[in-house]
Amino acid sequence: MSDIPFAPVILGDEPGSFPHSVLAERHPAIIRQVREAFPYGPAQHRALDALLASCTEGVVEPLPADAHDRDRWEEWGAGAYTGRSWFKIPWLWSESYFYRQLLEAVGYFGTGPWQGVDPFRPFKLAELDSPETDEELAALDALSADDQDRALLHGSLWGNRADLGFRLSTGDAGPADAAPGLVADDSAALWALLPPSGAGTLCLIADNAGRELIPDLLLIAHLLERGRIARAVLHVKPYPYYVSDATTADVLDALRKLTGAQGAAVEYGSILWSAMTDGRLVLRAHPFSSAPLPFADLPADLRAELATATLTIVKGDLNYRRLVGDRLWPPTTPFADVTSHFPGPVAALRTLKSDVITGLTPTTEATLTATEPQTWRTSGTHALIQVRA
Repeated sequence: MSDIPFAPVILGDEPGSFPHSVLAERHPAIIRQVREAFPYGPAQHRALDALLASCTEGVVEPLPADAHDRDRWEEWGAGAYTGRSWFKIPWLWSESYFYRQLLEAVGYFGTGPWQGVDPFRPFKLAELDSPETDEELAALDALSADDQDRALLHGSLWGNRADLGFRLSTGDAGPADAAPGLVADDSAALWALLPPSGAGTLCLIADNAGRELIPDLLLIAHLLERGRIARAVLHVKPYPYYVSDATTADVLDALRKLTGAQGAAVEYGSILWSAMTDGRLVLRAHPFSSAPLPFADLPADLRAELATATLTIVKGDLNYRRLVGDRLWPPTTPFADVTSHFPGPVAALRTLKSDVITGLTPTTEATLTATEPQTWRTSGTHALIQVRA
């Protein structure tokens, strides 16, 4: 990677920037939403109020001395960032630590009755049970065999617009009206890595639950059914994260949604249920999945596992930032160069909801900058499929 131009790490200290708006506006909105989602008691209200004051006007506070993962967060950089402004440290780290502290405030990791209660669960279930989800499942019945590859891949891609944290800050109640063309499309290279009668393993690093996770599961079921893969490993978060990021419980909720549906949806649900019971579909919830670090810092055990995959699909905006590095790359920086650290073939499926972007042609960058100079990177109305074989 020595030939890659220098790109600064993204911070949140520039007023008017997208990272600054997340720290100054989205995080307070999320605290308010969480506070109202459950009848939390006075102690939790005080803790949430303290977190609100800390993340908007204060500094990064350490985890409690008895926190089960305090040592892990120290290894991940807490020692360097404690006592500093949330806005003046790497944005990726600041965002991730906010969610860890939010779980601390509501007692998720405590020993009391709120232990293990997902503070984002009401939002996730409302989306999963929405009419829009039912309509998307019903649309499966109209797919012909020839359409399934492209439709299910694009369903997984564009499902990334169903991001609850993104909507909490934008006020958007659903996906954008327009569905523009992709800013990068390496889908042919992706399918080349997953040929018919394949016998390899697909790793899919999931992003959001609900209306994004269901298309991810449908894609996995399709690949298993068509024999393009023999096995799939679905990587989810070990605890609630970034409002809507998928956990094991969210996978089970999505699977129940499919198996309780009708038509093609229930058939896909049956495929997934069987695959989980016989080991062809395996869940992973590695601690590093919730780390505030780029994938260049993968721990040895996870690196070794991903090295054996026929293909790893990295879903969503956050995982893209972790894959290429949360830096202000020139948009034409080759995707293959910034992912050369990854231990095996990798594909990114992502709708654009943050400033990071690589792998664009000069023409595409110029067109986007000319037509949407302020919004194309962050509006969630553009997407990409990028592959490094």
